[in-house]
Amino acid sequence: MGTIPESPLGRAARYPDAYDPGLLYPVERAPQRAALGLTGPLPFGGADHWTAWEVGWLDLERRPRAGIATFAVPCESPRIVESKSVKLWLASVNHARFATPTGLRDALARDLSAAIGATIEVAIDLPDTWHRHARRDLAGVCIDDETPASRPAAPDATLLRAATDRVDETLLTHGFRAVCPVTGQPDYATIAIAYRGPRLDRAALAGYLSGFRLHPGFHEHCVERIFLDIAGACRTELLRVEARFTRRGGVDINPVRATPGLSLAPSAPTFRQ
Repeated sequence: MGTIPESPLGRAARYPDAYDPGLLYPVERAPQRAALGLTGPLPFGGADHWTAWEVGWLDLERRPRAGIATFAVPCESPRIVESKSVKLWLASVNHARFATPTGLRDALARDLSAAIGATIEVAIDLPDTWHRHARRDLAGVCIDDETPASRPAAPDATLLRAATDRVDETLLTHGFRAVCPVTGQPDYATIAIAYRGPRLDRAALAGYLSGFRLHPGFHEHCVERIFLDIAGACRTELLRVEARFTRRGGVDINPVRATPGLSLAPSAPTFRQ
């Protein structure tokens, strides 16, 4: 297994002119989780939900076809796939011929499952079903007007605070920002934090989340860190963290992590996606 510096990320790349599943670049989850102290059973369930908006292929008469592909990488999988490699792989699919969309779906699922080390199901939406990707606002109370209690240079769980009264609520921020750990490019997301337990101090939470603005972290890793930090600092009974990242290169990634009892299903795309 290679390392991130050896991956296609951050390198000039020639887009492929032939279908090539070997372009997928797997990355082990274990090292990043070990850095968070996760070495045993996972304290959450969930998946990383990907939407590929620019999937194209050729039918048997070489007519170009278009679709939207969705797939979910279970959080229990030993590996993820590096995002630029996914974009290059999907670009290579543009040159492949498939008799039916089902044939395309099966090929994509086979390629991803082999790279990730877990069974992946892929859905292909053709134009007559694209309406199911209609945008919606996430439900919850937005904290973006809160004045952050602090402005840390990096994520710091000790900044989180909770009151003694107990609530069941969902808090949102549309201003989340982290950076790619290889290229330094910014990644933007809406974050939804649904929980039951001691009331989170919103100003403290806003400050904590602002610490990610220059933090080098992959989407999945950021969500797992937020989950673990809030669960540890605030003694939540139930907790669900979902990030809806804006697309880059025609692909968006939307990790969900939740304790048993809360939904693991992803929300609808947001208006920025």
